[in-house]
Amino acid sequence: MEQSKFKVYRIRWIMLTIYMLMVAANQCLWITFAPITGDATKYYGVTDLQIGILSMCFMIVFIAVSIPASWIIDKYGIRAGVGTGAVFTGIFGLLRGFAGTDYNLLLLAQIGIAIGQPFILNAITKLAARWFPIEERATAAGLGTLSMYIGILAGMTLTPYLILKTGIGGMLYIYGIFSVVIAALFLILIKEGPPTAPCRPDQEERSLVYDGLKQTLRTRDFIWLMLIFFIGLGVFNSVTTWIEDILRPRGFSATQAGITGGLMIVGGVIGALIIPLLSDRYKKRTPFIIIALVGATLGLTGITFATNYWLLLGSGMVLGFFLLSSGPIGFQYGAEITYPASEGTSNGMLLLVGQISGIAFIFGMDSFKSSVTGSMTRSLVILIGLMVLSILMALRLKDSTFLAEEKAQ
Repeated sequence: MEQSKFKVYRIRWIMLTIYMLMVAANQCLWITFAPITGDATKYYGVTDLQIGILSMCFMIVFIAVSIPASWIIDKYGIRAGVGTGAVFTGIFGLLRGFAGTDYNLLLLAQIGIAIGQPFILNAITKLAARWFPIEERATAAGLGTLSMYIGILAGMTLTPYLILKTGIGGMLYIYGIFSVVIAALFLILIKEGPPTAPCRPDQEERSLVYDGLKQTLRTRDFIWLMLIFFIGLGVFNSVTTWIEDILRPRGFSATQAGITGGLMIVGGVIGALIIPLLSDRYKKRTPFIIIALVGATLGLTGITFATNYWLLLGSGMVLGFFLLSSGPIGFQYGAEITYPASEGTSNGMLLLVGQISGIAFIFGMDSFKSSVTGSMTRSLVILIGLMVLSILMALRLKDSTFLAEEKAQ
């Protein structure tokens, strides 16, 4: 198939699918204990906070490992970089099944999986650039990001069902075997790149991570984009972490809170399918980033003040649809405006600031909640203000010259 005087290969969709399975497996292992905190505290004989640390450690490890992971991806390629993440995910995913009731061994396994996470997630735009032409890259990045949400959704919905059937130990064995199978499939089937590049030479090769860091930090629009990601990912991580605590003071049950959180992810899955596709079709990035941030702010406002259950569900869906769909467009936009910095570098920097803000916002929301009622409305109002600030920053972004050049041809 010929496109814009260069060849693209149908196998690119197979490579993307294999990568998506790896991302989903890693994210499923990350979120495993979030929906079963109460059961897990009894099983391991620990506190709620210690169970929370099983998920929180992923954010902490990401901060330490993200830049080295991006360097390995950029220098040695997708097979070596993501393959490293696949090995960590498979081995330590299986180790969780052998942990029994030993919390310390379980935490060690979680840290091992967490080390693999940046090797996998930081390659989203790298794979898109290696296999896809410029006009399909937001779509490819969107599907790669979509697999993150699918993995989270699977972990949130399957875990409670599995522990009812097999117990916590059996559930961990099942996830461990699944992670090993997916890791093996990735290592066997993934290819580094197509025989010929799917784009013009000036849209292909990128500089290595340390040179790329200098380039990204000298790019004004990328600085704005990092601040937007700092706010957006911080909001997502903190709201999903505290969704039950947010809604309980208004009389909503844990089940209703869980359904609301699940609908946020479902909305994100739908948004990640639709919005990046529109961005590629119209060859625009910044208008869709702005629209997504405005929609997410409206959804967050509904989460903050809704007392009607149906309004709450609709707000959760809207928040997820717009906030999570902005991610893949932002990743691709960041890769385009920081050329010749590598995709792994720009992708990793955006995810890195999001992990930092996730930790800060999670602890911040807990410290600002009412000591009398437990209400988190004050914290949520602050988050709404930050989202409005992110919209103002997005209005300052200039669209990608890559897309302008492609549109002009």
